[in-house]
Amino acid sequence: MIETTNPATGETLASYPKMDAAEVRRIIELADAQHRQWRRTSFQERSGIVRKAADILDSRKNELAALMADEMGKPVAAGRSEVEKCAWCFRHYADNAERYLADVQIDTDRTKSYIHHEPLGVVLAVMPWNFPLWQVVRFVAPALMAGNAPLLKHASSVTGTALALEEILSEAGVPDGLFRTLVIGSDLVDGILEHELVRAVTLTGSGPAGSAVAKKAGEQLKKAVLELGGSDPYVILEDADLDAAADTCANSRMINGGQSCIAAKRFIVHDTVYDEFLEKVTANMADKVMGDPHDEGSDFGPQARVDLRDELHEQVTGTIEAGARLVMGGEIPDRPGAWYPATVLADVRPGMPAFDEETFGPVAAVVRAADEAEAIRLANLSEFGLGAAVFTRDAERGERIAAEELEAGNCFVNALVASDPRLPFGGIKTSGFGRELADLGIKEFVNAKTVVVA
Repeated sequence: MIETTNPATGETLASYPKMDAAEVRRIIELADAQHRQWRRTSFQERSGIVRKAADILDSRKNELAALMADEMGKPVAAGRSEVEKCAWCFRHYADNAERYLADVQIDTDRTKSYIHHEPLGVVLAVMPWNFPLWQVVRFVAPALMAGNAPLLKHASSVTGTALALEEILSEAGVPDGLFRTLVIGSDLVDGILEHELVRAVTLTGSGPAGSAVAKKAGEQLKKAVLELGGSDPYVILEDADLDAAADTCANSRMINGGQSCIAAKRFIVHDTVYDEFLEKVTANMADKVMGDPHDEGSDFGPQARVDLRDELHEQVTGTIEAGARLVMGGEIPDRPGAWYPATVLADVRPGMPAFDEETFGPVAAVVRAADEAEAIRLANLSEFGLGAAVFTRDAERGERIAAEELEAGNCFVNALVASDPRLPFGGIKTSGFGRELADLGIKEFVNAKTVVVA
């Protein structure tokens, strides 16, 4: 059985029977059969179904937000925003998939030469708990519109949310078996990737999980897209608007209780404004309200699991022991559940856990830099390369740094890093490879077929 647990209380929410390998094989075979019919449908037919899914999401956003609050501690206000973003993503691909996948004519010495896009077939998605709807929908929406059959292996802790999405897609008119949630443990993933009818895999999660899936996909010579961890640097230059920068940095750090791959993790601050920025960002962090995720006034709830909270606390204590200064937070509350307070660490340096590792929780690491060049060096001194931001009143300077200096897949100027269905999303270095969203995302799981007529 798979059990889900309320991270605010530690109480068991529900139990779900696990599927065995034989049932999973039957699901894969049905998905492949349904894909062979689905790929023949028109973009107009698919878009009607996908738009209906968006409408159903909008109508159930309160219910879904409450479910996510129960399963992984997301405040209901943030949960509603997540559902609305998912509906936007479905509508975006309903409106744009045909244009994204249109034939591309190429001038050659032949009568006709062009690129034609065809779906791959059954694609496995291995998804995490932190954005239990968004992480799935940003794959499923383009996959369905491209003509693929997406199968979901979700994090066990959000099984209820995964099954709710399956129900919504079925109600919207997705053919039975074309999309399924696989209620399984991680031990069956290798066998799924070995199945001849599974053509590709996408994973959002940790580095070790991504490495394991990429290794198996490589052995099978199957396409993989990985969106992994991040330790996003936010560079605050000497001419930055410090009030705006501190507010944006705190908001980014506290997204989803700090449990976001693209949340700001390391604040790298020019020496001349370091003390002032530290004071302002600490005040912003202190304003964030930790509380019941069902309370509309809560900015952040518990961490998703007690073991993850404990791992975060070890990173905090290890950083302090290595010489960093605890400005606020940093103590586990004496209450049931996976709670952890907003925490600020100052004078963080390379070699400390909060600099070198991804801190997946409400912990801000403030780093001093002598000048612009050192700030950029420190920002790039990481195994990760998912997102980054730079704050300066000189827009041209900021754009140059974002475009040419920062080593990340998503670089923003005077704004927090965020995903958007209209923009490609993904990382470099150990933050993964491949892209999601926009035109690049839908093209990851199609055959870009060259067609030539003599």
